[in-house]
Amino acid sequence: MPSPAGTIRWARRVGGGFSATVRILTYALAAVSGLGILTMMTVTCTDVILRRFGRSLTGATDVLSLAGGITIAAALPYTTAVKGHVAIEYFFHKLSRRWRIVVDTLARLLAMGLFGLLSVASIRYGLAKWRAGEVTPTLEVPVFWVPWFIALCSATVVGVILHNLLHPGREMIKP
Repeated sequence: MPSPAGTIRWARRVGGGFSATVRILTYALAAVSGLGILTMMTVTCTDVILRRFGRSLTGATDVLSLAGGITIAAALPYTTAVKGHVAIEYFFHKLSRRWRIVVDTLARLLAMGLFGLLSVASIRYGLAKWRAGEVTPTLEVPVFWVPWFIALCSATVVGVILHNLLHPGREMIKP
């Protein structure tokens, strides 16, 4: 039977690995989000310039739709990690310290549940699109992977929130 000290060391090692994995994944998804914005800017500018010469960029709408969805989903974990979401601080600070902790914990648990459900629903939706063979209208790019990517991002948000619950008062990532 392991000693309590050994169990604590093991838990810290696993927790540290979990936090490091979530942090790396969050940074990687933030980079993907930045690339998505860059892609949308490039495609839009190219399409506008080509239209001045009587041409257009084939599939620009398809690329913009895919890049938009990817960009928004990939930005969620980083935004959550730096606590960049809109909050109603006025009412929150009117509560006592104990009630702030209770409300904050309940809100985080609710958010974990919602993003967990979003992750599962996105996987199912992606499977349905895969089975149906759905593609974009112009370029005919398969779209089943986009909901799967959203599922990955949602699961990462759950990991970020779990990290914040396990390490209260400690920032995971500084903006």
